[in-house]
Amino acid sequence: MPDNFLKRIYALDQAGQPFALAMVVRAEKPASARPGAKAIITADGTLTGWVGGSCAQPTVIREALKALQDGQPRLLRLCPPEKLGAAPQQGVTEVTLTCISGGTLEVYIEPYLPQPHLVAIGHLSVVEALVTLGKGLGYRVTVMSLDSTPDRFSQADHVLNRLDFTQVQMTPQTYVVVASHGNYDEEALAGVLNAGPELPPYIALVASKKRAEALIQVLRQAGLPEERLAQVKYPAGLDLGAVTPEEIALSILAEIVQVRRRALHPSPPTPSLQAWGEEALDPVCGMTVEVATARYITEYNGQKVYFCSAGCKRAFEEEPERYHQVEA
Repeated sequence: MPDNFLKRIYALDQAGQPFALAMVVRAEKPASARPGAKAIITADGTLTGWVGGSCAQPTVIREALKALQDGQPRLLRLCPPEKLGAAPQQGVTEVTLTCISGGTLEVYIEPYLPQPHLVAIGHLSVVEALVTLGKGLGYRVTVMSLDSTPDRFSQADHVLNRLDFTQVQMTPQTYVVVASHGNYDEEALAGVLNAGPELPPYIALVASKKRAEALIQVLRQAGLPEERLAQVKYPAGLDLGAVTPEEIALSILAEIVQVRRRALHPSPPTPSLQAWGEEALDPVCGMTVEVATARYITEYNGQKVYFCSAGCKRAFEEEPERYHQVEA
C-alpha cells in the first residue's frame, strides 16, 4: 500500500471522518483494474485511488456510501449479463456492467466509522456515571476537571486535571458534557465554544433551565457569538424524568446516541449523499447512472436520458428508437 495512501487513511482517522476502503480482490480480463487495486471513498462521494474505469467507479462509490450509512461491508461482483449467477451468490451483490467489455471485477468494500469520543467535564457523580456508561457503549472517554485523578476515573481513556482544550481534538464524533454543577461551568463552556473553528455536534450543560440561561447570558456579555451559544443544549439529556446521577447520565447518553445516529443515517439525506441518491438506467447497457454527476446526457422526446459513457450515448443517438427504456 503506497505511503501517501496510508497517510490519507491516517489523516481521515485522526480527523474523525468516516470513510470506506474499496479493494479489487478478483479480476477477469479484460478489466482495467487488477487485484490489489484500492481506493478510499469519503462521505461526500470523493474517490481517491483506483478500482476501475468510468463504468466501475460510480458503482463502487454508490455502494461505498451505502456502506457508510449502514456500517456493513459488502462484496460486489461487476460483470456482464451473461455471467450473472455464474459464481456463488451468498454475501455477494452483483451489478451488471456491459460496458466493461466482458470482464469481471470483484470489489470488497469496508466502511470505517470513527470511534465516538465523549468528553465529560466535572468531577462529581454524574461524570462518574457518564464514564462507566460511555465505556460500556464503546466510546473513547476523556474526563476534564480541576479536581480529578486517574485513580478516581480509572475507566476513562484520558484524565486531565485542568481545563486545557488544546489537549482535546474536537471532531464530528466528539460529544461534550459540562457537568461541574456550578463549580466551573462558565470556564468550561467558554473553553469548549472557543476551542476551534468547528464545534462538536453535541455540547450539553447539566443544569436547570434557569441557571443555564443565566450562564448563557454571562457568556453573551463576555462576547461569545450568538450562533455558538445557540449550540449549547440545556438541560442536558432526553426528558426521561431522570433523578439519580446514573439516570441523568443515561438520559444524556441516550440523547448523544440519537444525535450520532441521525448524523450517520440522515433523513432526509444530507446534501453530499443526496447528490448520489437519484439514479437512472443507461438504456444502452442497463448500467445505473447517478443523475447528479452524470457526464453523458442527451434529450429524446423532451426527456433527459443518462449514459455511463460516451459510447453508450453515441449508440443511442444513432438509433434511439431501438432502446425501449425511453418512451416516446
